Amino acid sequence: MHRFQKVPTSTADPRSVNFVVCGRILENLILPCLAKLHKFLNQRFIEILLFCLLADTNMVNAGEMNGSGNLMDFLDEPFPDVGTYEDFHTIDWLREKSRDTDRHRKITSKSKESIWEFIKSLLDAWSGWVVMLLIGLLAGTLAGVIDLAVDWMTDLKEGVCLSAFWYSHEQCCWTSNETTFDDRDKCPQWQKWSELLVNQSEGASAYILNYFLYIMWALCFAFLAVSLVRVFAPYACGSGIPEIKTILSGFIIRGYLGKWTLLIKTVTLVLVVSSGLSLGKEGPLVHVACCCGNFFSSLFSKYSKNEGKRREVLSAAAAAGVSVAFGAPIGGVLFSLEEVSYYFPLKTLWRSFFAALVAAFTLRSINPFGNSRLVLFYVEYHTPWYMAELFPFILLGVFGGLWGTLFIRCNIAWCRRRKTTRLGKYPVLEVIAITAITAIIAYPNPYTRRSTSELISELFNDCGALESSQLCDYINDPNMTRPVDDIPDRPAGPGVYTAMWQLALALVFKIVITIFTFGMKIPSGLFIPSMAVGAMAGRMVGIGVEQLAYHHHDWIIFRNWCRPGADCVTPGLYAMVGAAACLGGVTRMTVSLVVIMFELTGGLEYIVPLMAAAVTSKWVADAFGKEGIYEAHIHLNGYPFLDVKDEFTHRTLATDVMRPRRGEAPLSVLTQDSMTVEDVETLIKETDYNGFPVVVSKDSERLIGFAQRRELILAIKNARQRQDGVVSNSIVYFTEDPPELPPNSPHPLKLRRILNLSPFTVTDHTPMETVVDIFRKLGLRQCLVTRSGRLLGIITKKDVLRHMAQMANQDPESIMFN
Repeated sequence: MHRFQKVPTSTADPRSVNFVVCGRILENLILPCLAKLHKFLNQRFIEILLFCLLADTNMVNAGEMNGSGNLMDFLDEPFPDVGTYEDFHTIDWLREKSRDTDRHRKITSKSKESIWEFIKSLLDAWSGWVVMLLIGLLAGTLAGVIDLAVDWMTDLKEGVCLSAFWYSHEQCCWTSNETTFDDRDKCPQWQKWSELLVNQSEGASAYILNYFLYIMWALCFAFLAVSLVRVFAPYACGSGIPEIKTILSGFIIRGYLGKWTLLIKTVTLVLVVSSGLSLGKEGPLVHVACCCGNFFSSLFSKYSKNEGKRREVLSAAAAAGVSVAFGAPIGGVLFSLEEVSYYFPLKTLWRSFFAALVAAFTLRSINPFGNSRLVLFYVEYHTPWYMAELFPFILLGVFGGLWGTLFIRCNIAWCRRRKTTRLGKYPVLEVIAITAITAIIAYPNPYTRRSTSELISELFNDCGALESSQLCDYINDPNMTRPVDDIPDRPAGPGVYTAMWQLALALVFKIVITIFTFGMKIPSGLFIPSMAVGAMAGRMVGIGVEQLAYHHHDWIIFRNWCRPGADCVTPGLYAMVGAAACLGGVTRMTVSLVVIMFELTGGLEYIVPLMAAAVTSKWVADAFGKEGIYEAHIHLNGYPFLDVKDEFTHRTLATDVMRPRRGEAPLSVLTQDSMTVEDVETLIKETDYNGFPVVVSKDSERLIGFAQRRELILAIKNARQRQDGVVSNSIVYFTEDPPELPPNSPHPLKLRRILNLSPFTVTDHTPMETVVDIFRKLGLRQCLVTRSGRLLGIITKKDVLRHMAQMANQDPESIMFN
């Protein structure tokens, strides 16, 4: 605070005494009110008013203080934008935590002063829960709208409902009174395009017309989606999870969670999923939910002014995104904890659970699937699994690990080629070409023509007596008198064998086309395509095991648990296990994956097979590389992300990594009391560093603190605008009390307030293994290297990443974000 000099009443001029008394009244009564009003009134007007009111008071102290009194010392917030970060920079977690602690301490102390302050403290405490409620409501609503729109637009490629064009095929036939159970997919209100245009439902001409319109609708949806992304919101492309992981680790990407990104991603997600491309909406829904979290957190100063607190909200929003994507609230919380979050305190766990709960409840209220269930692929198996089946389950885990490794390597190679060649300059043509290839190949095969979610639902389904799918075309025993839910294993009919080779072709097609689809300049999720690959492989394995058990039930492996006429093997269970294995192989998820799968399907008693497949797929995939698909894309884009899962085992020291090194220019530093404003501005112009160490002098190099570049620029700019007498020759002081200056010298500039007096330091002999752990667990931007209090150098987060890449025999510069 500004200090008024005590003037003896016996010798002082009475007017000076009055000025001092008025100054104290001004300090204790009027200024606190004005400091609160300046947030709502014109800030410049308040500053002028304060300057005029305090002019006489400053004159009293001018003789001895020589202008060292700082107008900014009177305000709670010295100047706007202080404490904020520039785009593509990393936040200081320790500083954000300290600022939040100070804010909370201030609110707590003020709450005892009055009832109003106590109410404000309660509102501050409940603001977090209000934000979670709003995130859950909006995320659940958007997910429900997306699901309904995708169902309608997917069916629009094949036909239209005459009674209500906004009805999907299923909804149209629900409302029809002429629909029979045997022909429940056919009703007079729903007509294919060939029936509507040329009044033909069968024949070559009808097939060709439907084929052509299917391709045209797909191209139209894809072109509209990529155009919207390219023109209005370039950040709306991709899955979003790699960038969300990077943002939650402390990186700033302005606009990535903005309102335009939210709007465009929601609209284009419907378009690209409806186009039939081999992608899903689950990953992008996490991005959509985080956009909702960023929007609502900006409405509360508790989160909008603290990047660390904002990331707690985004962690909870990611949980809500998975909750509405899969109908798995518990799995969403575990996904946020295991996969995307960097800092996840216990308080965030509770709030994530609440946000996921509200989001799931909202989605359930909308009921987009029409089955009055929250889960996407509800299954109800009536046969337990047996120990002998663990062997095929583990084989599916091996397949999932191999598929994950193949996909990651091929997709990263293709995305790198896209970034480094002319292919990346034509994103619209790439999307159109991939969409055309997908539609042309997908239409003839019924298992690739339908939406991927419907395909997975059919593959998970158990064959009951009322099923009409080709996968359930078994030869029934006419003398069978068993209940409907206890149908024994039967020999496969011609429909099953036809479905098997169609599934095999669809499996190869999905494996290849997904590699080229993921990463294009459109919203693209990977969960559903990976699950589809695993579900197709698992269903074929399940049918094979089922037929093997039926025809060779006397083998020793089947003799104890599969007797003739018994229902032994459930192929749908193998599809579910295969889906979990492939998704785990691609993402390297384990605990959250198993929970999501049993919430997704309702198959609680099949946790052990899911766990066996998930663990096996992770082991196999980790044998070829530790990176999951999201970590691989983070490294491809060069984001400054220190993965907690990576191990650093090299025996190097801090002195091997710090800058400057031998032969390099000395470290750029500020001195505490010997540099002018012009010297500081010149240093800022000639360098691009994010901050500067402050030392006693360049001779001693005794460390005092650390000053951020952005705050130096803002402080000097505001001082020139607000304070008279601050010129280029003014001395910059980082000390508590500037020394007395000659009467004619320019006013000094005191910047003690922006100085970090406790920067994190290590000695030059600290092992880099310890330094890497410090950067990971404390979220540091930089740490200073000292020896006996003397500054030697600095290590930044990028220096750590470069060193880790160099130790892994990679080009250090190729992994850095540009």
